Amino acid sequence: MTKTISKDTPLAELTLRRYEKPYSSSKRDLIRKLCLSIGLLQPGDSRDIIVDILHVLLEAKKSKKAISSEEIRDRVIKLRKSSKLPLKGIASSNVRRQLKRLRDIFLVEKMQNDYRITEFEDLNTIFEKKIKDFYLKSILERVNDYFNALK
Repeated sequence: MTKTISKDTPLAELTLRRYEKPYSSSKRDLIRKLCLSIGLLQPGDSRDIIVDILHVLLEAKKSKKAISSEEIRDRVIKLRKSSKLPLKGIASSNVRRQLKRLRDIFLVEKMQNDYRITEFEDLNTIFEKKIKDFYLKSILERVNDYFNALK
């Protein structure tokens, strides 16, 4: 019988992947590659509902409108049907879980019971300010602390 000594739960984590330059023609393909690039989607993953959720939120951003998780779900269903994609992962609980993942990396924020792209900012601005300058920086600093502790 093995005994678990402790569970190492990260305070924060970020997966980054490098793909070819964005030559894809469709918006969905570009969003999918972005999700793969920042670890929201795993390579070969067929459960890609997060791509459509982000797509819906980017469309809502154009009119500066925050929308409920149920409205997001309804729009995702419509989007997936129009693209002839299977309706996998569209349970309300899964949509909320994917929204939480988007919130955790600061791309999306919740205002009362509605969601929106953070402050209706451009994604590249959010990446620079929130992910690169804040989130990634804090992770790198802590990794550096461990390197320094082992001098």
